[in-house]
Amino acid sequence: MEAPSFAYSSPSSCFLLRNKPVTLTRFPHFGRTKHSRSFSIRASSSGDSVVTLLDYGAGNVRSVRNAIRSLGFQIKDVQTPQDILNASRLIFPGVGAFAAAMEVLSKTGMDEALCSYIQKDRPFLGICLGLQLLFESSQENGPVKGLGLIPGTVGRFDSSNGFRVPHIGWNALQITMDSEILDDVGNHHVYFVHSYRAMPSDDNKEWVSSTCNYGDRFIASVRRGNVHAVQFHPEKSGEVGLSVLRRFLYPKSNVTKRPGERKASELAKRVIACLDVRTNDKGDLVVTKGDQYDVRENTEEKEVRNLGKPVELAGQYYKDGADEVSFLNITGFRDFPLGDLPMLQVLRSTSENVFVPLTVGGGIRDFTDSNGRHYSSLEVAAEYFRSGADKISIGSDAVYAAEEYLKTGVKTGKTSLEQISRVYGNQAVVVSIDPRRVYIKDPNDVQFKTTRVSSLGPNGEEYAWYQCTVNGGREGRPIGAYELAKAVEELGAGEILLNCIDCDGQGKGFDIDLIKLISDAVSIPVIASSGAGVPQHFSEVFATTNASAALAAGIFHRKEVPIQSVKEHLLKEGIEVRI
Repeated sequence: MEAPSFAYSSPSSCFLLRNKPVTLTRFPHFGRTKHSRSFSIRASSSGDSVVTLLDYGAGNVRSVRNAIRSLGFQIKDVQTPQDILNASRLIFPGVGAFAAAMEVLSKTGMDEALCSYIQKDRPFLGICLGLQLLFESSQENGPVKGLGLIPGTVGRFDSSNGFRVPHIGWNALQITMDSEILDDVGNHHVYFVHSYRAMPSDDNKEWVSSTCNYGDRFIASVRRGNVHAVQFHPEKSGEVGLSVLRRFLYPKSNVTKRPGERKASELAKRVIACLDVRTNDKGDLVVTKGDQYDVRENTEEKEVRNLGKPVELAGQYYKDGADEVSFLNITGFRDFPLGDLPMLQVLRSTSENVFVPLTVGGGIRDFTDSNGRHYSSLEVAAEYFRSGADKISIGSDAVYAAEEYLKTGVKTGKTSLEQISRVYGNQAVVVSIDPRRVYIKDPNDVQFKTTRVSSLGPNGEEYAWYQCTVNGGREGRPIGAYELAKAVEELGAGEILLNCIDCDGQGKGFDIDLIKLISDAVSIPVIASSGAGVPQHFSEVFATTNASAALAAGIFHRKEVPIQSVKEHLLKEGIEVRI
């Protein structure tokens, strides 16, 4: 069969100057050598069991590595442009910002090698940013020139129509072309996390193999010959996502298409399992759960409540159907997070077998160690990402940043929130808010946003404001949850994890008043947390608020309510979920 033509783009269109310079010290394995622009292509001598991986160092690709290895393949990392040209199959899991990625590719000579490889119809799979970079340009911090292989510009989702940006979660595909690698996806949800997307047009329609609806119909995957790219994350899409990788790596295998049990139609509401992790008094790392943030048993010994081992529980929740797993690191090590080897190992071990998104929070901030060495929050986050985290959650540090921003009106660019979102994208940054309800009789009594409560206060109060706290709920701050949420959205947060100290561990339901207040105030996704006790609490929060996801911990740890029971209940209530 004749190789498909890639006549749209001449080689010179791939090698335009980029703006937004980036420091290459973040990508040490590429070095600073100026590569020759004379390339030759030869068959890879590595054998059929090797996948060449283009990892330029921004974000978490550990799960891609683990997924590839789980399918029986070894990995060869790209060190030079020639490694790309020698590859028998190439996977490019792009993460982070478009401009930074293009700058790295250009300065290392990878852009020419990629164009040459793809134009010769070699086996290629781009993931997320690895799809976007194939287009002519992006509006992200731009315009910024792309590789120019596919006509079109990558633009930001429009949040003015009520759709939350970033697009985070499990959505459905509309397959428009026989793509082969999507044969098992059809009726299932896959996981997206992005703020920018490419749109189908007459100029690129021959490339488009599937689309997805989120406000607009955007390109979810492309295919031409042996060249594939997907906007979603197969390595984070569970067994369905692994099937995409399997069909790319084994294109000639006779794998029977899996029938879909139920037709996925739209963005699903997410059910998230949360694991509070800390060392107990014996020094063992355990999953615990608080009662209004108190994690010690109500006994004479006051021992730390032990609900299991983190890696084992995370693996079980993945099998049970959790859409995401969130770790909150509340150990004593959190003051020195880069020294927290047990928690980093938990991430590494979990990501070997858990192929849904992993979030980690606790201690992500600037700090100076006992030797006087300063570490930036960006370095801390980078280590978490390299260890397997897809998103990091910032708590107390985000409160201090928001207070300063509201006081001065100045975005310094130096806060942990701003730094991490700038490098890794706002979709990688969650802000965890820990508020406490404060009842008042008159909204004019406080300077903060109030809401009329559905249940009166202890003295008949009809209103309340939600005071934010830091340090695990131990210290109240002069800022409300509403004000904090609005501020961190402006500073670069991509998602809000909304807790409630009053409801934590009570099992009486989420604080609907609080969740409605915040989810109506921001245009980024909000995760409802604290208080779930029965499946009906999940349907209530989704039916009465704009929450995108709901999180629970204790009821899952204690096996009081299985994750699957929650999802079956939501389905019966007509709420879209991933099955």
